[in-house]
Amino acid sequence: MRNPFHLFHFLLAALGLLLAACTAEPTDAAPAASPNDQPYVVLVTGDEEYRSEESMPMLARMLERELGVRTKVCYALDSAGYVNPNVNDNIVGLAALDSADLMVLFTRWRALPDDQAKHILDFAESGKPMVGFRTSTHAFLYKDDSLRQHLNNEWPTKVFGQQWITHHGHFEDGNAPLTAVSLIEEKGDHPILRGVEPMDAYSWLYHVDGGEWELYGDSDPLLTGRSLRSNHEEAGRLDEFPITNPVAWTKTYTGESGKAARVFFTTLGHPYDFKSPSMRRLALNGAAWAMGREENIPEGGHDPTIVGTYDPNNSGFGEKFKKGLRPE
Repeated sequence: MRNPFHLFHFLLAALGLLLAACTAEPTDAAPAASPNDQPYVVLVTGDEEYRSEESMPMLARMLERELGVRTKVCYALDSAGYVNPNVNDNIVGLAALDSADLMVLFTRWRALPDDQAKHILDFAESGKPMVGFRTSTHAFLYKDDSLRQHLNNEWPTKVFGQQWITHHGHFEDGNAPLTAVSLIEEKGDHPILRGVEPMDAYSWLYHVDGGEWELYGDSDPLLTGRSLRSNHEEAGRLDEFPITNPVAWTKTYTGESGKAARVFFTTLGHPYDFKSPSMRRLALNGAAWAMGREENIPEGGHDPTIVGTYDPNNSGFGEKFKKGLRPE
């Protein structure tokens, strides 16, 4: 039989420990941050030309390191679950945008079903910040549904600052740079440009401003590009499509929420552009600025060192993307 005296002392000791725990002085140490407390960045890929399925995962890893965020990359997938940017009506995982703090969009002429497109459109109306790359000036293409026609041109113009118009020609297509990128002198102290140097980009120059066109709303250019070879120059059309054009800008977009969202956009985005430290730094700084973190951008800009490796396929249509990849 258990000795009642021993049991009494055991219970008394346990009670003493409990009381001591309840009356202990609180410490100054803060609890470790839960992953759910970190800002959540969702990067949406889906373009059949510029290998966003390779550049955006690379950027996501750098954002995690530099900005301390959680990330998710959404991909165009085929019926077998493989990454296939040629599938233009399916991007898996877009519901993640419903809880995201920043959307990074790099899509081209997608014809997404309503239940997928809704997540992108709702985010844009939320007042939360956005970053867009290159072909997001023509993120959607709905040919046969007039109810969605406004997403082709009107939507990217209002949200990102311009629609698809024309470019100066992709003569070299990865064999040599086609655009000389320089900083706009009076914008040199903008936090997005910290550590960003002039560079030669492989992206052929998009026309976004000049002639009959101009950037929309409060779009504020930071970088310009000069086409190193231009089919518009050869055809004598530089009065309509100048050989120098903005390639990166900031703006705001006020949607249904009534809150003005910060937007950073660049028409750069060729897969080889991201081999440039200045391009990677531009993307990191732009994301930080959009999220209202410009005070945390170092004087020399965010560290553009790649996490892991980045060896992308060249741009191009058809079967030029890497086969057999599944979402990371």
